[in-house]
Amino acid sequence: MLKVVITGGCGFIGSNLIRWLLVNRKDWHITNLDKLTYAGNLENLAGIKSDCYEFVQGDVTDRATVQKVIQPDVTYVLHLAAESHVDRSILDAGPFIHTNVVGTQVLLDVSKAAKVKRYVQVSTDEVYGSLGATGLFSEETPLAPNSPYSASKAAADLLVRSYHHTYGMDVITTRCSNNYGPYQFPEKLIPLFVSNLVNDIQVPVYGDGQQVRDWIHVEDHCRGIVAACEKGRSGEVYNFGGEAERTNMQLTRKLLETLKKPDSLIRYVADRPGHDRRYAIDCSKAKKELDWRPEVSFEAGLEQTVSWYLQNRDWVEHIRSGEYREYYKKQYGS
Repeated sequence: MLKVVITGGCGFIGSNLIRWLLVNRKDWHITNLDKLTYAGNLENLAGIKSDCYEFVQGDVTDRATVQKVIQPDVTYVLHLAAESHVDRSILDAGPFIHTNVVGTQVLLDVSKAAKVKRYVQVSTDEVYGSLGATGLFSEETPLAPNSPYSASKAAADLLVRSYHHTYGMDVITTRCSNNYGPYQFPEKLIPLFVSNLVNDIQVPVYGDGQQVRDWIHVEDHCRGIVAACEKGRSGEVYNFGGEAERTNMQLTRKLLETLKKPDSLIRYVADRPGHDRRYAIDCSKAKKELDWRPEVSFEAGLEQTVSWYLQNRDWVEHIRSGEYREYYKKQYGS
């Protein structure tokens, strides 16, 4: 049995990754290390009963806890735990630096000491900054982060690079465009807009709504992370994108159309400070080296995603009410 540690497995991408692995990698034993911050939700993994899975509550910045989890018999460490909401980072950058930078340093130190076979850093295309009307982010694009969140992720990525070049650690960094799919915390655009619109609550659109994002279904991203882990070259960066560029306004109108809601539910708000105008990913390297490509079309993926949120309104309401925080107590008695 191959032992794997996943950090942040109760978050959106982490929980989808664990669910995918338990179906597709039955010889992996997964330890999920998650602090259970506001965005960590044990309900994301409700119903999982497997001898190949265990949950440990803990902070990636707590060296003692990390040392207990990452032992010399661990083969892979997949680091997904992060503070990730840009608006929150603008209000207070401190938690982002602490978790995203210090946490990464602790994980690298402990993984190095345990002689982990491979460490995978799951990052974001936001570290590249903002594109103009044309062009794509490649793995060679210089890092130019424009928010405290993306700056903290860029700093973590550079730490990972340094541990490869200084210590010879086997590391991989993945960078991905905007994810969507089930179990996404409803502060993010698609789940926020769906949950607002079904209740006839206005949705906030920043500025003119012409910011462009490349959208990838979370399952395609999860397949990419695993492909990079199993097939990637040590020290390399791999970009994953959905090849589905949409402006925020195009996406908003598509959601209005899907839910049969009027344009009057759009509320224009002041643009976010330092708001990047456009992200778009060149994922040709991943296609060539990892035999990976996005398989879920944006149209089909969005329809499935909207349907999931409509069918799981209790999940959304548990988050909005704070009830989801009680799930841990019910499961673990403390």
